[in-house]
Amino acid sequence: MYILKAEHSFDSAHFLSGYVGKCSNIHGHRWKVEVYVQSETLLKGGQLDGMVIDFGDLKKDVKAMVDCYDHALIVQEGTMRFETLNCIKQDGFNVIVVDFRPTAENFAGFFFKLMKDIGYNVKRTTVYETPTNSATYEESEAR
Repeated sequence: MYILKAEHSFDSAHFLSGYVGKCSNIHGHRWKVEVYVQSETLLKGGQLDGMVIDFGDLKKDVKAMVDCYDHALIVQEGTMRFETLNCIKQDGFNVIVVDFRPTAENFAGFFFKLMKDIGYNVKRTTVYETPTNSATYEESEAR
C-alpha cells in the first residue's frame, strides 16, 4: 500500500458550548490538518508514471479545504444568541457556523468526508489542535 500525506494549517477561534472549563470561552488555535491518501498501485505511463497522484493537486485541494477557516470564528449552530452572532458579523468579522461541535475529533471526520467527496481515496485525516494534541479519523475496515 502506498500512502501519501499532505498538510496545511490555519488559525482560528472557537469555543465549546456546554463544556465546563476554560474551553467554553472563545479561544484560538493553530490547527494543522494532515490528509493521508492511499493506493495499492502506482500510475503507469505519462507525466504521472510511478506516482499515486500528483502531489501538487493533493496539496492544492487540502489548502483550499482548510483556508476558508483561516482567521475565522468557528461557531456551532445554535450555541450563540442570534443577536450576538449577527452583531459580530455586522462588524465585519469572519464567522463560520458549522453543524457540529468544533472539536479536533469532529474536524478530523469532517475533513475526511470532504476529501473523500471530491474523489480521493482517503486513508485517514489527523487534526492537531495544538502541536502536541491531535485527533485522527479513519474508516473501519468493515466499510
